[in-house]
Amino acid sequence: MASALIDGIATRYELIGAGEPLLMFSPGGFDATIDKWSTLGIYAKTRPLAHLSARYTCIVFDRRETGESGGRLERVGWADYVAQGKGLLEHLGIASAHMMGGCMGCSPVLAFATLYPKMVRSMLLFWPVGGARYRISSQLRFAEHLGFVQREGLDAVLALVRESGKAFNADPRGGPWASVLRRDETFARAFVAQDLEHYKLIVAAMARLLADRDTAPGAEPEDLMRLDIPALVVPGNDASHATSAARYLHECLARSQYWDAPVAQQTEAATSARLLQFLNDPEGPAP
Repeated sequence: MASALIDGIATRYELIGAGEPLLMFSPGGFDATIDKWSTLGIYAKTRPLAHLSARYTCIVFDRRETGESGGRLERVGWADYVAQGKGLLEHLGIASAHMMGGCMGCSPVLAFATLYPKMVRSMLLFWPVGGARYRISSQLRFAEHLGFVQREGLDAVLALVRESGKAFNADPRGGPWASVLRRDETFARAFVAQDLEHYKLIVAAMARLLADRDTAPGAEPEDLMRLDIPALVVPGNDASHATSAARYLHECLARSQYWDAPVAQQTEAATSARLLQFLNDPEGPAP
C-alpha cells in the first residue's frame, strides 16, 4: 500500500498488475475501500480485480472519507470525488486511463468523463447505483444523521463512531465523515469545534447533490449524451442498483454496450470474460 496527498487529502492507494492503466472507483457506498473489490457481494463472487490485474495495471484506492484515506469538512459532490481520482493519475504521471466504477463508484466515473473526457479511454460501469428506492434510502440516511446531530450534538457523533466502528452506510447516525473521525484526532477536534448550524447546511446540501434523481446519479443526461467514449454497462437488480439505472446509462451513452445478463448469469467466468473482451477491444461488437 502507498499513500499520497491528493487534492490536499491523504489518499491510500495500490497498483496491482501490469499493462494499460485502469483507474477503479471502489464499490461500497460510503465505505468505498480497496478491499471491497474482493469482499463485497457481487465483487466477491466475480473477483474482477483478480482477473483484470492479469492484463492491466489496476489503480485502486480508498475513496476520500473512507478507509485509510483522509477527508475534509466541506460539501462533497461528484466533482470532489473526481478531483481525487484525477489527482491520483497526475501523481502517478498517467495522462489517460480506462476507468471502472462499481456501485456508487460509477457516478464519479460518469462525472470524470464529462469533466475530463480526454483522460478517459473507456468506462466499465458495473452495477451502477440508482432507482427510486436508492434515492429514497440515500436521502433518509442523511436525514437520520441530521436528526441525530440535532438531538445529540457533534460530540455525540464522535463518541458514537468511535464506539461502533461503523461507516455511514452501516449506521447513518455517524455521518459521512465517520471513518475519518475514528482515525484522525486533529480532524475530530475540528469536527466537534465547528459551527453546528453551518455543518447541518453542509450535510443537507450533500444529500440533495448526491441523491438528486430517480436514476443513475453523477452527471446530467445532456452531458452524457455528448460523450464520445466507449462504455460497457453491467446491470444490477436490487433496491440500490436498479436495472432501470443501467438501462438509462445505456440510453444516454452513445458508444455504450449493455451486457444483458441476469445477475444469476453473472458468474466469475462469464463476467471476467466480458469485462476483458470489452477492455481489449472497446470498439468491437458485443459477443
